[in-house]
Amino acid sequence: MKARGVISVFLATLLCASASRAETLNLLIWEDYIDEGLIDRWTEKTGVSIRQINFDSDDARDEILADPGRNIDLVIVDENGATLFGRKGIIEPLSETNLPALEDYAPEWRKSCAGYGLPYFWGTVGILYRSDMVTPPPTSWRDMMRPAPALRKHIAMFADHSEIFVPPLMLLGASVNADDTPTLKAAFALLKTQAPFVLTYDYVVTSIQDPALAGNIYLALGYSGDQHVLNSKAGKAGLWRYSVPKEGTLSWLDCFSVTAASPRKQRALEFLNFIGSPEAAAANAIALNMPTASNAALKLLPDTMRSDPEIYPPTEIMAKNQHHQELSVRSIEARRRIINTLANFQ
Repeated sequence: MKARGVISVFLATLLCASASRAETLNLLIWEDYIDEGLIDRWTEKTGVSIRQINFDSDDARDEILADPGRNIDLVIVDENGATLFGRKGIIEPLSETNLPALEDYAPEWRKSCAGYGLPYFWGTVGILYRSDMVTPPPTSWRDMMRPAPALRKHIAMFADHSEIFVPPLMLLGASVNADDTPTLKAAFALLKTQAPFVLTYDYVVTSIQDPALAGNIYLALGYSGDQHVLNSKAGKAGLWRYSVPKEGTLSWLDCFSVTAASPRKQRALEFLNFIGSPEAAAANAIALNMPTASNAALKLLPDTMRSDPEIYPPTEIMAKNQHHQELSVRSIEARRRIINTLANFQ
């Protein structure tokens, strides 16, 4: 009995010691934007858990990232965010020295992340629509900005100072980075006319989880890949589809970064190297139905996925697309004033 008691005390001490050494990495990321199976594999392999903190707009992410109390170790940023946060010293410089997985990524992708992120997923901004409620499928930004009467109070927009201006600016034939007053006023006029048709200005992946809204959203502004998240939440494959309008759209790249202030920086780099490996990047892309930025992972994807136009848009569509540039403070403030005004016209 005494021997058993000694063993029990020893085991309890060992368990407490293990618990004290247990680590958790805080990851700031869009909802449903990483394969849970990969996270499980990482935790089983290392004993390090991943705590996901979700945001539903770039503005919301920036507020969380700016709060030191959040203790963020890893974060998903866009191209502009990588440049801006890198310049401010908020995220860690990355190279093949501290992140060997980068060698599998093309120089143009790495350049877009400005040396401060692992190229993650890329895609477009477009129109998400319920295939049972919206026929024929939308083909133009006009279908969203000047909608049919049946879509009144059935549209979900996205009150982000960048993305919400993509439809009106593309329809006007203007740059998505426009910051001159006449162009922004013209975009505001289109958004104001559309407002009575808008049910919500919250990101569709967030708003679709509100029982009061879910069944009434037929058309939404969102990202390529969101249709798979919406179908998963609806429990019905193929219900939601995605369309890139004929006028072209915004192309984007997300970068996976490590925060400079992380007290677990080495572990964060190890996780990023794991996620960026060919096998993990391919598994992640397949699970999320998203286009990988890894050349090595691309070769591991099934042909059906590489030929899917909802995942890899045709060249002629991509040729019309624009890319975000860093907006001036004046432009951002003007855009936010417009967004805050839209609720008055609903």
